[in-house]
Amino acid sequence: MKKRIGYIAISVAVCLLIGFLAGIATQSSVNDWYVTLNKPEFTPPNSLFAPVWTVLYILMGVAAGMVWSKGYHHVWVKTALYHFFFQLLVNALWSIVFFGLMNPFAALLVILVLLILIMLTIKWFNVVSKPAAILMIPYVLWVCFAAVLNYKIWELNS
Repeated sequence: MKKRIGYIAISVAVCLLIGFLAGIATQSSVNDWYVTLNKPEFTPPNSLFAPVWTVLYILMGVAAGMVWSKGYHHVWVKTALYHFFFQLLVNALWSIVFFGLMNPFAALLVILVLLILIMLTIKWFNVVSKPAAILMIPYVLWVCFAAVLNYKIWELNS
């Protein structure tokens, strides 16, 4: 049990760190460029994004830790975690492309790839741990919403 909690704690810390670093890299654009964009009516207030992403990164970290605790020596665990970490990097890439490069169209392409990677991660997490796969559902739903929002922002500003 202590080992499992350790895996979960490390995984949560890594997810939060990646989210924090992506946030730092993009903060100036959030306060300057993003506020000038035309946005759809369903755009959430800016104050909602940080708490939602914090909860999602925690859920993702718990899920990854649960999978990792099943034994990294197992090929299914390795495959699941490879998918997880790759999608986590693409998640950070989206922030850099959208906010850092100020390119909603390229970010739309990145988020579509991210959705595919999240689905593959959920598939592999389900092979190793059904509860871990379930913990990823809020994340994929939020990214689906973010993809629609990204598309509408691109459309409204093209």
